Amino acid sequence: MRILSLLPCVIALAAVLPAKAAPISDRALHIAQLTTFPAATGGAEPASPAEQRMLRRFPQPVRVGDLIGLPVLDENHRTIGYVRKVVRTAQNKVELIVDYDGWFGWEAHPVAVPIEVVGIQGRQLASLDMPRSEYVAAPAWRQADETAIADDDSVKIALSKL
Repeated sequence: MRILSLLPCVIALAAVLPAKAAPISDRALHIAQLTTFPAATGGAEPASPAEQRMLRRFPQPVRVGDLIGLPVLDENHRTIGYVRKVVRTAQNKVELIVDYDGWFGWEAHPVAVPIEVVGIQGRQLASLDMPRSEYVAAPAWRQADETAIADDDSVKIALSKL
């Protein structure tokens, strides 16, 4: 009985659709994808690979004040450092300022970490796309044209598995 009630809808849909659609070439599909991406992001430039990975990790809004003081862990679950502050750069990118601890205090310095390379795991952050060696090699962060984000504001951060 239900199938018979859907029959008029199927007939109407078949009348509207063309009988035979023209095949879409790979080039036309690629051009269509390129033209639709900026419209989907509000006209912004295409996302970097780190930003694309972050979007696949289901970013969630988090209050900035809740990020301050959280430990940042490496792939072996060892603490790299602690979040000191959250800043916004002149290019409108969010960065976490992490106090890199170094090895027994040697080479300890603050490091600017893009929010795209970390993921939140409850009350800690995982450094997903920035290995410990990059923290060592990163230059010491110095306040320049970045502005601190207020504790009551929220930023989006990716989710990570434990």
